[in-house]
Amino acid sequence: QVQLVESGGGLVQAGGSLRLSCAASGFNLENYAIGWFRQAPGKEREGVSCVSHSYGNTYYADSVKGRFTISRDDANKMIYLQMSSLKPEDTAVYYCAADRWSTQCTRHFFDTWGQGTQVTVAS
Repeated sequence: QVQLVESGGGLVQAGGSLRLSCAASGFNLENYAIGWFRQAPGKEREGVSCVSHSYGNTYYADSVKGRFTISRDDANKMIYLQMSSLKPEDTAVYYCAADRWSTQCTRHFFDTWGQGTQVTVAS
């Protein structure tokens, strides 16, 4: 069974940090592009950061560049998003995603999704 399970969300003060984790199972993660997306109330799900398999290409949304870092541990089937200098506008449900063939960090290019984890940044 192909599955992604996120953890690590929570409530944090502005300027703080969080690390999101995503455990993959049921497929060989090293052959997949991975990504983190987020969706705030009333907004579209947007790509935060994505990386192709084997770190061929890495993308960050302009809004998170210099603050967020995506990483992957293929041997242990884990995906991470380190978030620093958090802002209230980072508040959203964060999803990890994977896709065998994705070439863009947009939701329509990913077909395997986790259930999401809430991140709330208080001002």
